[in-house]
Amino acid sequence: MNSRGLRSQLKDSVPVAGLCPQGAYGVQDSLRSGFTSVKNELLPSHPLELSEKNFQLNQDKMNFSTLRNIQGLHAPLKLQMEYRAARQIQRLPFLPSSNLALDTLRGSDESIGFEDILCDPAQSEVMGEPHMMVEYKLGLL
Repeated sequence: MNSRGLRSQLKDSVPVAGLCPQGAYGVQDSLRSGFTSVKNELLPSHPLELSEKNFQLNQDKMNFSTLRNIQGLHAPLKLQMEYRAARQIQRLPFLPSSNLALDTLRGSDESIGFEDILCDPAQSEVMGEPHMMVEYKLGLL
């Protein structure tokens, strides 16, 4: 792949600079966010990574446009409000949330996918101190 094709592909991508939260002194907080690699921030690791990352967003856009064409403007607006309400229902930051209401609205509650098997919270490497995580979420730290 030539560099011109890669640049045009990256131009349409979402910037990844916001993925590295900065600490109080402008240095990355490695304790909370882990170690980063400059290579991972510059280029996607696979050509399909950007497509897979935005799959659900693209799927929702397509469903909303189809729903708008069939039923009118009120149907996608109502569904977006329900999605937003379902996304706000969460457990505390240190407890894993299954987002069952959101899965039910999207119709993916009856299917078993990759993330259902390999995203087991018991095997997660990102378990932190509960008090620190709640204070960080509330903006006290």
